[in-house]
Amino acid sequence: MDPDFAKTLRAKKLGVLLRDARLSSGKTMKECGEAIGVSGSTISSYEKGKSSPSLPELEMLAYFLKVPIGRFWKDIIISSEDVPLDQLDIEHTQAIRHRQIGKLLEEARLKLEITFDEITEKTGITYGRMKRFETGDSPVPLPELELLSNTLEFTLSDLFEIETDVGKWIAAQSGINEFLELPTDLQRFITKPVNRPYLEVAKKLSTLTADQLREIAESLLEITI
Repeated sequence: MDPDFAKTLRAKKLGVLLRDARLSSGKTMKECGEAIGVSGSTISSYEKGKSSPSLPELEMLAYFLKVPIGRFWKDIIISSEDVPLDQLDIEHTQAIRHRQIGKLLEEARLKLEITFDEITEKTGITYGRMKRFETGDSPVPLPELELLSNTLEFTLSDLFEIETDVGKWIAAQSGINEFLELPTDLQRFITKPVNRPYLEVAKKLSTLTADQLREIAESLLEITI
């Protein structure tokens, strides 16, 4: 698919999902804009697919709207848990996140030894724009970040931050939804305190090598013979 068409298509889809999340949360465009440090008209532009938020902006919007960030990639259950936003230093938080993402982009590019020309060819992102992304001077719109993730062989979840209140909330929401995707009988098994020892054993077994697991299986077989 042509990179420009892919970015346009993704921006339109993201806009629909953003609008749905905002309306389901009962927030106005102005409120969303104030929450992430942009104008209401910018939020309108995002929702119409004319432009796209960066990942740090999307993280903060998910936090403000009380929706798991995974909602912007697939249908997912919305949490009703209240979370405070008024104590965040929005501008400072986003500036740090842009630099963090830029550093990760640079590291991924250097690791794969991909040139700027190759990035332009595969994503349509020019040398100057890519350099501004890597230094954190320019936020990376989500559609372009997704293209870069394919080119530089990383997943967006690798970029999610986990240190601030926003990151911890996103991680918690992801964990909740992963649990809810499990079969009902498995959910019931996990939540029963009496089954905790079995879960701890399973956790320990998951760290063993194939040879170690084989030895355990052979020992159990000898006991039963």
